[in-house]
Amino acid sequence: MVRVLAWLAAVAWMGVIFYLSSQTQEDLHSLFPFFPDLNWGHLAAYFVLALLFRYALAGSHSPRAGFWAVALSFLYGISDEYHQSFVPTRRPDVADLMADLVGAVAAAILWRLLWSARNRRRRKDSEVAP
Repeated sequence: MVRVLAWLAAVAWMGVIFYLSSQTQEDLHSLFPFFPDLNWGHLAAYFVLALLFRYALAGSHSPRAGFWAVALSFLYGISDEYHQSFVPTRRPDVADLMADLVGAVAAAILWRLLWSARNRRRRKDSEVAP
């Protein structure tokens, strides 16, 4: 049940990204005045998406799960840029796609670092315990 909810969370976030991609530039700037450069918005959105994908893949502790979280995020980023070609005042942009990729990779790296730190702490605790 938890994995189903995790996948639903990822799909819901994809819906949020799709909705935001449907907005004009002016609408986005009024919604997010704290992101004067919307590439930061792309980076943040795909950071969250990759974390959600990675959590949904949490049953797999393989390093490949991180790869798949990034790959799925990047593929969705490609479809998002294509979708933007149909929105007035928006256009597909390679810089946006690169920001998506950087956000997704950063999420995968953070997940891996936190997972490794957790495992080191557990090993250390088990060695100390009588």
